[in-house]
Amino acid sequence: MTIRHFKVIFVLLLALMCLIYAFQNIANIDACYQAIAYVLSMQEHAVYPDSFMPSIESSFLVWFVVILIITTEIIAGLVLLKGAWDLWTSRLAEAMAFNHAKKYALIGAGIGIIVWFGYFAVFGGALMQMWQTQAGSMSLTGAFQYFASCVFIWLIVNSNDV
Repeated sequence: MTIRHFKVIFVLLLALMCLIYAFQNIANIDACYQAIAYVLSMQEHAVYPDSFMPSIESSFLVWFVVILIITTEIIAGLVLLKGAWDLWTSRLAEAMAFNHAKKYALIGAGIGIIVWFGYFAVFGGALMQMWQTQAGSMSLTGAFQYFASCVFIWLIVNSNDV
């Protein structure tokens, strides 16, 4: 098995991770909604009880965030699947062609970074201070693992093939 085969497999696994998390969120849509609503409400913030960001309790806004997260996870997964296919079909090509075929794999991993770093760490962790609660902290820890997976796969795939 060559390095190129590993890159294809890594991208495929990352695509599956994104899609599985999206479909788990859909399968547990009520729990997903409640978890997002809890974070956005900023309840039980004892360490930093004050924030310049007001809590969000609008059902419409909570559903918007839920749909945004799930949709973006699905998009990341589908783009990564396209990337895995492109890498697979170029695995025997010249290095320049294989490097060019990385485009969608890198875009998909980048979208995953936006989901789990941008949405969870920046907006959930920093802005909504979700780290202050047990449920929020657990979600933030999980999001870091998924973000790290996206970054590592992005770096591995982006490494130049000769």
